[in-house]
Amino acid sequence: MPHDWRDSVDLTETQRLVRRNIREICEDFDDAYWREKDRTGEYPHEFVDTLAEEGWLGILIPEADGGAGMSTAEAVVMMEEIAASGGGFAAAQSIHGGVYNSVPLVKYADESLKADLLPKVASGDVRIQAFGLTEPNAGSDSTAMETRARKEGEAYVVDGAKIWISRVAASDYLLLMARTTPREAVDKRTEGISMFLLDLEDAYGDGLEIESIPKTASRAVGSYQLWFDGVRIPAENLIGEEGEGFYQMLDGLNEERVVIAAECLGLGEVALERGIEYAGEREVFGGPIGANQAIQHPLAAAYADLLAAKKVIYDAADRLDGLPRKAAGAEANVAKYLAAEAAFDAADAAVQTHGGFGVACEYDVERYFREARLTRLVPITQQLALNYLGEHVLGLPRSY
Repeated sequence: MPHDWRDSVDLTETQRLVRRNIREICEDFDDAYWREKDRTGEYPHEFVDTLAEEGWLGILIPEADGGAGMSTAEAVVMMEEIAASGGGFAAAQSIHGGVYNSVPLVKYADESLKADLLPKVASGDVRIQAFGLTEPNAGSDSTAMETRARKEGEAYVVDGAKIWISRVAASDYLLLMARTTPREAVDKRTEGISMFLLDLEDAYGDGLEIESIPKTASRAVGSYQLWFDGVRIPAENLIGEEGEGFYQMLDGLNEERVVIAAECLGLGEVALERGIEYAGEREVFGGPIGANQAIQHPLAAAYADLLAAKKVIYDAADRLDGLPRKAAGAEANVAKYLAAEAAFDAADAAVQTHGGFGVACEYDVERYFREARLTRLVPITQQLALNYLGEHVLGLPRSY
């Protein structure tokens, strides 16, 4: 297309380097590759292994621990580029956990655990792709989790269940959230939750059962239900302070949400690109369909929305470190909300532009549409993002 919107924001030299390197890697994984992964529901091991070998899973790990020592601003560029390459939201999500699950370890794990694990994560030899938070009876109310971890000697014993946990089968470890103090025994519902690092190889067949959840979107990134029945975690695998896990999880959540917004953005960009291409090539009634305003206007509106979302995302990535938590939360939630809405509208316009071929797998836009619908649900719903803004920005009464 004539205008490359990836040049619509100013990038640092480091960000340009990230974009150039990621683009080169993604060129080796074409539409047919991602189409097949979506069809079969097979995890994109080849793609993830390549990124790991090039050191990109360690983008947020300090150089002293073997990582690249980069920041949210660079992670935004990386994830946008991955999604926009044609892999869509699934491609970005295939490594999202591997990147962001390292952050609590960097900030809160004890020095011996960090020294042992972080260089292996940065090199890709060890994968911590899965984060165990959501539960069947809690949903978005994470503080209502029922999974319990009780201390027994030199170990914690875990009982409970988790659901919609992604990438478990592609992980060596699970970053697990569990209650160590019952909800009724704490002053605040956010207290009494702890964070653990669970070795999945040790846990399989020893109290841990997993089951894949069939789904229609991002099929290449498997989601699972997990059951814990007396699973033992060594006490040294407690991350940070017992009972402080919820706050440890929140620390860095805003940065992660901005990066997820960038993943939505990249998805919307590739969907719109495909719509524009088809509108220029497809001829009906003696001319290209893109000459018709009924086709042209939805694509142009989608472009405007994506560009606006991009400006917000990149501005937020630059500013978050200097903002108080609530102000940072506001920017992160605005970014995620706008990006998911823009991605959905762009994918919808691309499908409509293709007409009947919009639901044909060979044109890919139906896959982008399914993924774009998912972005309005994860990692939080659009309604929860608006709830945050209503309460913390507009000063309205708490609604949940």
